[in-house]
Amino acid sequence: MNIVRPSDSTYEQTLREIVEASSLFDSEVEERTRKIVQQVADHGDAALLELTQRFDGAALSADQLQVSAAERMTAALTTDEDFRQALELASNNIRAFSRRSRRRNWSSKNAQGATVGEKFDPFQRVGLYIPGGTAPLASTALMTILLAQTAGCREIVVCTPCGRDGSINPALLHAVTASGATEIYKVGGAQAIAAMAQGTATIRKVNKVFGPGNAYVVAAKRLLVGHVAIDLLPGPSEVLVIADQTANPQWIAADLLAQAEHGSGHERVWLVTPHGPLCKAVEKEIRRQLPKLSRRDFAERALFANGWLIQTRTLEEAVSLTNRLAPEHCEIMTRRPHEVAEKVVTAGAIFMGGYSPTVLGDYVAGPSHTLPTGGAGASFAGLTVDQFQRRTSLVEYNRTALQKSLRAVATFARMEGLDAHGRSAAIRLETSAKSKSRKSNRR
Repeated sequence: MNIVRPSDSTYEQTLREIVEASSLFDSEVEERTRKIVQQVADHGDAALLELTQRFDGAALSADQLQVSAAERMTAALTTDEDFRQALELASNNIRAFSRRSRRRNWSSKNAQGATVGEKFDPFQRVGLYIPGGTAPLASTALMTILLAQTAGCREIVVCTPCGRDGSINPALLHAVTASGATEIYKVGGAQAIAAMAQGTATIRKVNKVFGPGNAYVVAAKRLLVGHVAIDLLPGPSEVLVIADQTANPQWIAADLLAQAEHGSGHERVWLVTPHGPLCKAVEKEIRRQLPKLSRRDFAERALFANGWLIQTRTLEEAVSLTNRLAPEHCEIMTRRPHEVAEKVVTAGAIFMGGYSPTVLGDYVAGPSHTLPTGGAGASFAGLTVDQFQRRTSLVEYNRTALQKSLRAVATFARMEGLDAHGRSAAIRLETSAKSKSRKSNRR
C-alpha cells in the first residue's frame, strides 16, 4: 500500500496526482479497442469468432455463439440449492428496490390550459454485458437483467465470455437464465459491445448497452456512443473508506482487500482518515490478512499500483478529497456516519456504519452494484431501472390554449427570424376563424 501524510513535502502534489488518475482513459487501450470495434463492423460474425479464439482460446462456429436451450437446462440442473436460495434472496431485494425506482407516466395543465406530461416506455431491445474471466460475476446478472425485466424490456440480450472449451460457468449461466435473459451469447470484451451496438448476422443490434467490464469494455462503450445509447462507465472496481478513530482496522483492511481481489490490476482502493495511527493499523492488518486470500496475487497487484492509505488534516478534508475522487463505493466508518454521508455528493453508492461493508451492495442489498468508476461518479449516477425506460414528452393544446400562447410564440419567432415558426401556429387560428365565419354565413 502507498501511504500519504500531511507532513510529506509532496503531500498536495501527490493528492492531485491521485485525483487526476483514472482507470477510464488509456490511449493504448483506446487504440486497440478502436481496431476491435472496426473489425466487428467490417466482418461481423467472422470477427467475433476470430477474436473469441484469440482472447478466450475458444474455437467456435457461428451457430455456437448463442447459448442453446440444452446448455441452459444443464446449468439449471447442476446449480446447488444454497446458490438457488442466495439468488432468490438477492433477486427479491433487487426487484423490490427496482419497482420503487421505476418512473411512471404523468400529465398536468400548463398555465395556458394545454395538457403536458411524460410517458415512459421500456427499451424494446437491450444489451447487457456480464463479466466472466477469472471471476464469473453471477451477481452482475441479477443487478442488470432484473432491472431490465422490471422495466418491461421485451428482448434482453446478454453477452459474456466463455472458457477455452466454449462453455460458460454453470452458476453464472443459471443466474443469467433465471433472471430473465431472452438471448445469451458467448462473446466477451470490446467485441461483445461492438456486436450489440452495431449488429452482426447472429447478434442483432440493440437500443442501449448496459453493464460493467474491464478497460476495453468501457473504452468500447465510450467509442460507440451514437451507434447506441449506454448506461454509464463502470470499469474496474473501487472502494474508498472514510474513517475516524472509532473505526475497526480489521474491517477496513478486509473491505479494501475485497475490492482489490477482482483481478484486472486496475482496481483502486483508498482509506482516507485524519487519524494517523489508523493508517498504520490498517497497513498491518492488510499484511496479516493478504497471505490468507486465494486471490492474493490479484489483490497484491492492485494494492501496489492503486492502493492508498491517506492521512488528512481533518475529517472535512477527507470528505473534500472523497468528492474529488468520486469513488464507486464509499464506506463511512465514523462516529456520525449519516452526517458525513450528507456531505459526500459524488460517490456511486454510500455504505454507512461499520456493519455495512460494500459486499452487501455487491450481492444482496437491493440497489444495483453497476456503478460509475474512474471519477465518472462526478457526472454519472449508478444503474437504476429508469435507465431501461425511454422518456417521451407529451403535448396537447386546444384552440383556447393555443390562442393564449400565440403572442409569446410570435415574439420568439420574430426575435429568432423564423417567420415560418410563428406562421405554423397563427395559421391554425386564422383558418379556424374563417371556418367559423363560413358556417355562420350559411345559417
